[in-house]
Amino acid sequence: MLTESQNPKTADIDQLDTLAMLTAINLEDQSVPNAVGAALPAIAQAVDAVAACLRSGGRLFYIGAGTSGRLGILDASECPPTYGTPPELVQGIIAGGEHAIFDAVEFVEDDEVAGANDLAARGLTAHDAVVGIAASGRTPYVLGALRYARETGAVTVGVSNNAPAPVLDAADIAVAVVTGPEAIAGSTRMKAGTAQKLVLNMISTGVMIKLGKVYGNLMVDVQVRNDKLLQRARRIVAQVGHVDDARAAELLELAQNDVKTAIVMARTGANATEARARLDEADGFLRKVID
Repeated sequence: MLTESQNPKTADIDQLDTLAMLTAINLEDQSVPNAVGAALPAIAQAVDAVAACLRSGGRLFYIGAGTSGRLGILDASECPPTYGTPPELVQGIIAGGEHAIFDAVEFVEDDEVAGANDLAARGLTAHDAVVGIAASGRTPYVLGALRYARETGAVTVGVSNNAPAPVLDAADIAVAVVTGPEAIAGSTRMKAGTAQKLVLNMISTGVMIKLGKVYGNLMVDVQVRNDKLLQRARRIVAQVGHVDDARAAELLELAQNDVKTAIVMARTGANATEARARLDEADGFLRKVID
């Protein structure tokens, strides 16, 4: 496996001064975007397939072990505040459960049955989508999850930093992001983990755009949970609603901090109830209502 190979470019990294050491790591990191770029057609397939699942009432599950599992949980946890999704819509599952988020529990990744059981415990259905993430491409826990998901009829996506790899073969859609040997041999939290983060960002962002949660490049379903997000919401309402800051604040309050509703009110003169009804008729796509 390339991810376990020794990198000849950093073979003397322990003898370098600090700046040279970091320069060597940085040069390796610069190869990651190109590796992700080569996988864009497969990532696009994944986005379209996952979006179709969510439109039909399904959910998205990320599942992995170690760094891969933590990255899935990170991406899932950011969807509710950024896009206003219910917490159950996008879920991250890690081998070893919640304890493994904070502490390394290495042996659990070898349990193929556990991967299947963890999905079964979430009530996986044929409407759902499962993204299995494994730098090695052969983690038994992830393979068990993908095989169970396919048996269930769910859409499956395999993300691996090696190719060929069993995880890619076990999924409907294979996303191979070949990042090569790490600066520190086998430390896949480095380039491989960075690539996985970029891929998951693309999947969740692309899906949310296709579900109408972005207008232009603005997060119009943002949840107002703190002062920073309140200020962001007001800016969005003012910009898209073509009103000043004071009116944006007033509309947001009338709309109970729902940005889309406030924008429709600003652009059409509708009250909050009418604005929500128009958005419901447009399946939540703001552009269909105001453009």
